[in-house]
Amino acid sequence: MRLKPAAGIAALRYRDYACYLGGNFLSTLAMQIQAVALSWQIYDLTGDPFMLGLVGLMEFLPAMGLALVTGPLADRFDRRRIILLGYFIEAMAAGALVLMVVSGSTSVHAILIIAFIFGVVRALVAPAARAMLPNLIPQEVFASAIAWNSTAWQVATIGGPAAGGFLYVLGPEAAYGGAVVALLGALVFIFFMRIRRAQTPNAERPNLAMVLAGFPAIFRRPILLGALSLDLFAVLFSGAVALLPVFAKDVLMVGPEGLGILRSAPAIGAVTTALVLTQWPLRRHVGKRLFAAVGVFGIACIGFALSRDFWLTVGLLVVLGMADMVSVYVRGSIVPLATPDALRGRVTAVEMVFIGASNELGSFVAGTGAALLGAVPAVLAGGSLTILVTLIWARLFPALREVDRMESVAVDYRPAVESDRIAAG
Repeated sequence: MRLKPAAGIAALRYRDYACYLGGNFLSTLAMQIQAVALSWQIYDLTGDPFMLGLVGLMEFLPAMGLALVTGPLADRFDRRRIILLGYFIEAMAAGALVLMVVSGSTSVHAILIIAFIFGVVRALVAPAARAMLPNLIPQEVFASAIAWNSTAWQVATIGGPAAGGFLYVLGPEAAYGGAVVALLGALVFIFFMRIRRAQTPNAERPNLAMVLAGFPAIFRRPILLGALSLDLFAVLFSGAVALLPVFAKDVLMVGPEGLGILRSAPAIGAVTTALVLTQWPLRRHVGKRLFAAVGVFGIACIGFALSRDFWLTVGLLVVLGMADMVSVYVRGSIVPLATPDALRGRVTAVEMVFIGASNELGSFVAGTGAALLGAVPAVLAGGSLTILVTLIWARLFPALREVDRMESVAVDYRPAVESDRIAAG
């Protein structure tokens, strides 16, 4: 039966999920505000663009270094408490930035240390938050919940930098203070969740096999390995977004104003698609649609490289964002559903490394390719490789390609109880 549009809000009627979504939105908003303020302030202090990359590196390294720790923690301890602790520490760190600015004691080393703390907290919170989601809602509305998550994330990703820039005009303490307020709001949302340790307690004594369990769990299930590795290599090779400043200045000749429009275009496509998916989640042939979306992503990259018209380029970037959102939506649904609850934290921690590696290494690959071949040939090659990966992966992972319904991959699913549903009013 076709889902009626009104059913798209069904996930929001569950109290725990509604609180989870509100906390996730505010924490992402805070992260984006912090990112703008940190990068602007450290560049203002040093005038060295290398320091901008160093801030990003400080925030990225913990995800790589702590993946073997944060996953087991999310599977062994109360995930809600882990999230509360993480948000509290992050709010205290942002508060420390406010105090440093007000007291006039801000230093580059202090900013880098706090950026590292932010990275550690996010590496701790992400596996717990992602692993907890399937425990909050029934399986029949899970796909819609994933779409709402993506919508909230995209809106925060668009609005956060704008809010951070506006607040920074009032002073860096205003921007960091705004992040503190958003994080405290996120704390309140998570605090009022009713769920208490939904996952099965893990009585197993910590050992190396338990810590590394996320890796064999992925490699033993072709659906998990295929979904994660497809995203990794598809994003790794396609460097259109990473090279936007080069195309804006040297290819399209549009200047910084045009660059702002180009940067917004993928997010516009992603938000539009995510909102549609909240009302009409994919019900059938999700595996084939995943591969189709990644293929469209590669085609959009090739079109972007060949375009010399500004608005055509904007349109292609919108399509790129739409295709990427379909891929994120399907992967974000399949991975947690196909993972047993007792392993979900460890698998999610490995997934975070896959995603981080694809984004960070993808930018590096794009920059290196542009330096060696030129920006246009680099993006052409990247888009072509993305299409090639899609075709190869469709042959290597037929189980993923043939997934029909999201629920067909579910294992050990623990839905929220009916009493947790908020009345529709």
